[in-house]
Order: sequence, then structure tokens, then C-alpha cells
Amino acid sequence: MIDEEGFRANVGIILCNQENRLLWARRIGQNAWQFPQGGIRENETTEQALYRELEEEVGLQPEHVEVLSTSNDWLRYHLPKQLIRHDCKPLCIGQKQRWFLLRLIGSDADVRLDVDDKPEFDHWQWVDYWHPLTEVIYFKRDVYELAMKEFEPILFPS
Repeated sequence: MIDEEGFRANVGIILCNQENRLLWARRIGQNAWQFPQGGIRENETTEQALYRELEEEVGLQPEHVEVLSTSNDWLRYHLPKQLIRHDCKPLCIGQKQRWFLLRLIGSDADVRLDVDDKPEFDHWQWVDYWHPLTEVIYFKRDVYELAMKEFEPILFPS
């Protein structure tokens, strides 16, 4: 679903373990790492998209996770000009994302990258909380930082 401003509706997933380390996944065949994310289909709620993407990308079922929080607002990023497909209608200039913070209550063995016919990722690992900001592709960095700053007090109350 692309809105009237040209942003594709999407969910972003920050999954932590019991030690508050984050699941960080490598896109298949690339040296590009990111959090699981994916588009929201027409007539699908953000929660439905969350659980569908969670299963498709990392093989987890709702019973494997606990939802800790959801971002207060849609967080947006623009695609670089060279990634915009000008021949597609409607034109997509970026993504607007509703972010979810989840805790794995299952085990590491429940994480599976091979459940979908077209896997997104070929490797995953647990990383320190702020590590993703040093590796995520530049045009997603600001959105990642906004989501992580919003969720930080939940995992690390002071």
C-alpha cells in the first residue's frame, strides 16, 4: 500500500532476547544487515503484517514472542533517487514504518531463515543494542535511530 505522498506502509521489527541483545540479520547474498521488516498488504492491520513478516523472514510464530511496545508514530525514510522505480505506478519514494519491539520468549532454535520460498536473510546474530546504527544502510539510519531511541527506555530503564 502506497499512500498519497508516495510512502509504502511497512512494519519494522526489533527483536530482543532475554539479555536485551537484538536480532540482526544479513540480506541473502549481500553484505547488508538489517532488522526484519516488510510491507503491509491491503486490508491487513499492522499487527497482522507484523506476525506475517515475522514468520516469513525469521520463522517465528506469535507464541515465540512477546510484544513490548509499538512506535508512537509512523517513521519515514526516503529512498535514494537511484532506487526509485519511476516506471511504477503509483510512484514509491520511500517507506513509512510502524515499528514493534518484541522479546523472544522461545529459544534461538525457533529462529529459522528457511521457512519462506524466497528467504530474505541467510545469517543472523545477536548484537549489542546500538550496534545496528553502525551497519545499517545510510538511508535507513535516521529511522533506526528514532525507533531505537523510543524503545531504549523500555529495555534499559534508568
